Amino acid sequence: MAATTRRGTKTITSQLDDTVQELLTQRKRPDSGRFRLQVDRQTKGSYATYEAAEAAGMAIKKSYPILQVAVYDGVESINKIIGQT
Repeated sequence: MAATTRRGTKTITSQLDDTVQELLTQRKRPDSGRFRLQVDRQTKGSYATYEAAEAAGMAIKKSYPILQVAVYDGVESINKIIGQT
């Protein structure tokens, strides 16, 4: 009785490549605007102009007056709190 052996190549797939690709897709995009809209000290969006960030902040503040809404200037490091008027 002859023993038959199977000679083949074994392919080992690296799951590291899949993990790295998954991490790249889960990352947040970098902020593109100078002004960041913050709600309760959490950044919700970035805008190129202060007026655009303030308009978005005022809309949130009108709907939810109890929240703290602010616009942060990333260049000058100034945080301006938006109050309901």
